Amino acid sequence: MVQTLYLGGTAFSNVTVGGTTVTAVYVGSTKIWEAGSSWTDPDLANASYDSVSLSVTGEETLPRGFQFKPDGTKMYLVGLNDEINEYNLSTAWDVSSATVNQTLSIATNTLNPWGMFINPDGTKLFVVDNPNDSIDSYDFGTAWDISTLTYDTTFSVTSQATQPYGLTFKSDGTKMYVTNYNTGIYEYNLSTAWDLSTVSYNQFGAKNSATFNISDIFISPNGDKAWIVDYGHDDIDEYNLSTAWDISTLSYASTNFSISSQSGLPLFITFKDDGSKMYVCDGSNDSIFQYSTVAPTWTDPDLANASYDSVSFSVATQEITPTGVFFKPDGTAMYAVGQDSDSVYQYTLSTAWDISSASYASKSFSFASQESNPQGVFFKDDGSKLYVVGFNHTVYQYTLSTAWDVSTATYDSVSASIDTQFFSRGIYFRPDGTYFYIIGNSNDSVDQYSLSTPWDISTASNDNVSFSVSSEDGQPQSVYFNPDGTKAYILGSNQSTDAVYEYTLSTAWDLSTASYSSTSFSVVTQDSGATGIAFKNDGSKMYVIGQSNDTIYQYST
Repeated sequence: MVQTLYLGGTAFSNVTVGGTTVTAVYVGSTKIWEAGSSWTDPDLANASYDSVSLSVTGEETLPRGFQFKPDGTKMYLVGLNDEINEYNLSTAWDVSSATVNQTLSIATNTLNPWGMFINPDGTKLFVVDNPNDSIDSYDFGTAWDISTLTYDTTFSVTSQATQPYGLTFKSDGTKMYVTNYNTGIYEYNLSTAWDLSTVSYNQFGAKNSATFNISDIFISPNGDKAWIVDYGHDDIDEYNLSTAWDISTLSYASTNFSISSQSGLPLFITFKDDGSKMYVCDGSNDSIFQYSTVAPTWTDPDLANASYDSVSFSVATQEITPTGVFFKPDGTAMYAVGQDSDSVYQYTLSTAWDISSASYASKSFSFASQESNPQGVFFKDDGSKLYVVGFNHTVYQYTLSTAWDVSTATYDSVSASIDTQFFSRGIYFRPDGTYFYIIGNSNDSVDQYSLSTPWDISTASNDNVSFSVSSEDGQPQSVYFNPDGTKAYILGSNQSTDAVYEYTLSTAWDLSTASYSSTSFSVVTQDSGATGIAFKNDGSKMYVIGQSNDTIYQYST
């Protein structure tokens, strides 16, 4: 039987090749469909807080583990009070709709419980007994009804985990995983599924140095990805397992998601059964926070009906000649680059995508040793790489040791010469990192470069493919593409117009097929020296930075 089919297009619910069944579809290395499963791997790069939470202070002063029933109508919580609490959710998977149903003390057998896990049919409960370095199991007399719980047995992990916090199982109950606070995850085999009396230690998976302290782990239903709570950094770190369910093959995916705006002590994590929601249990304010973990649906901006939001943010305190702007994919961080200080500055948005909520994060990075006139800046989608282009007609590459934190950037001693544009103004990468595009006003055009190794500009080469925008604007400053590469938006700064122009590409990402759509939007009323452009990740907002007022402006599109 065909196990996996690699396609460049969209997955279908039923796929056969030569009469055999396909069980999974990938685009690149990303699984976009799996037979018999509704799960889609969470997209941390595009995750966002739902502004939905549940306080559990009435039940627990320090919640230490939680899980949902697979249909999202019940939630279970353990904590410092040595109890398990059962909640009903009137709206499935919406934690704000949760109310306490019943509570049961487990103090007779389990003291100071931390992580917990309930098997998929609701017949077994497992709890980490932290002081005793053990895992305790309980049986449900009636599935999912904690009033029917009876103690079963215990298994000591003290030979491996001296500070056990988190707990999860393989979906069939034949493997158990226990997190150890500062080292990694221990994997155990169960010769009889869900039976602790048949457990034996198997192997260890070390955490990456990017993860400071581990409190919990969630493994995807197919066992090829894991999400770890790093409560030392107040974020969620994504890991890959190159061999499914084999914890020794654990490796950091260089992707994380900060929850510091909500949580000062994230402890435990779980997901909705389809991967579209993430829930984090916090110990600093005894709450459960809810997040969306799917990429937003992009709708092409309607420039003909765009309008200024009367919302702006000045960067003049940091930079008086700003040249470019960039947003973190979840809209919680914003970056401005400028040629007066030759630096990039980082800002925090307390409300995602609302620049009126922005504040300087007191973080910056200077490009002066490489580029004395930086014009455009771009980040890799996971925030681990930074690229800048300027009047040296060269692209420079940097690594951020902490994703999205520009203060941790270091030069890679890697660059690419831009031989087509002496006055390079802006840069944009294709989402898979295999191409980048340079806009400049030496030729008033956008030019295409390919990378034989994605995101590595030392492998870049000029494709000799471009399109001219001179008929629309003789001073092009910045370029932005929609996610599928069928639209391009060019910001120009002719003093009398200062407008955004829309272009259509009849073949995605192929500049030779670009044509002006006769649609534009003027920003000259806000700034007559516009230099950089960016959009919200769903296309509904546009942001323009300019030098006349050293300000970023927000528009509805």
